[in-house]
Amino acid sequence: MLERWAWHAGGLFLEEMVRRRVMALDVRADLVLVTHGELIGPRLVADLRSKFGPVINYNADDPFGKRDGRRWRLYLKSVPQYDLVVVVRKENVEEARTFGARKVMHRVRTADEVEHAPGVDSEVSERRWASEVSFIGTWMPERGHFFAELGARGIPLTIYGDRWDRAQEWPALERYWRGPALSGADYRDAIKYSKICIGMLSSGNRDLHTHRSVEIPYIGSLLCAERTTEHRELYREGEEAVFWSSASECAEICTSLLANDTDRRRIAANGQRRALKNGHVNEALMSGIIEAAGDL
Repeated sequence: MLERWAWHAGGLFLEEMVRRRVMALDVRADLVLVTHGELIGPRLVADLRSKFGPVINYNADDPFGKRDGRRWRLYLKSVPQYDLVVVVRKENVEEARTFGARKVMHRVRTADEVEHAPGVDSEVSERRWASEVSFIGTWMPERGHFFAELGARGIPLTIYGDRWDRAQEWPALERYWRGPALSGADYRDAIKYSKICIGMLSSGNRDLHTHRSVEIPYIGSLLCAERTTEHRELYREGEEAVFWSSASECAEICTSLLANDTDRRRIAANGQRRALKNGHVNEALMSGIIEAAGDL
């Protein structure tokens, strides 16, 4: 309920309640990290700094974009109060400064070393989660047509995620839908035991890469994602991941790789090695934030 209210009303009438509850917590700290922060107003940020020290915000969403309506109303008011604002879009750096940010850091999204570790192979898990071409994610209007075209071109799809029954293309997509959003070991295994994992962007969120851009190769599956400048910075195309610019190109790539296990496994293995080498993981992110905090 609070999340819906924050989305539609920008946390209206919640700011003071949240502030009082947070400040009443009996905790000790030398640094405060706020993730997202749609319910955190400027007064609370100032109070946290007075009580604990530097206050840092990490936001992997696009709070400076237009997709989310009033969701980021409090966040945008609070930007000048944070000692450091960490963003995942290059354009967000200047946008944060425009809103008064004191210091801004840009970082690529991350995988988690524990939650996204491939783990030990399991025949039971493989039987449960094995798929040819999968997508794990929420329905968005632009995604319905894309996957309907893949299905029409004969791609053996598996889809997990919320709200897909809202798609205009649901009659064509229902046969591919296997259940709602996944998390934890289920999320990891659905990726691990899929031969090809589709990586979709949110056009309304100005994505050029997403968390799945890092998580899929890190877990060890083959990333098949939209061709963008940031994806091509992360992986060598055709060697460490595969990219497309349309549903028809994506279908051609999937058809080719499903017919050639040697190439598919080679690209997936190369992609995992590159993901490990890139080091875009949570521990590295937090270490960088703590190091930056030492200069505040």
